[in-house]
Amino acid sequence: MHETVFAFAAVWMTVLLAVSVLYVIHARSAMVRILALDTLTLILIALLILYADANRAPYFLDAALALALLSFVASVAAARYHSEGRLFR
Repeated sequence: MHETVFAFAAVWMTVLLAVSVLYVIHARSAMVRILALDTLTLILIALLILYADANRAPYFLDAALALALLSFVASVAAARYHSEGRLFR
């Protein structure tokens, strides 16, 4: 039962990943692309956590945490650049 749930979750996350990639490609505005890329990284983080739990490998949790931090900083920087036209004053 446990393996079935992991398999279903992995397949579902992969489908969501593919839909997010298509949404990033076909988005009309820059802000929608920023949000779609943020969603894409959240799905990748969820896949890393799922993989870490399935294989009992805790170092993938470190990679997920690092990706989450980088994603947050990149999203804030991209949104600020889009709104103000520059990153720093």
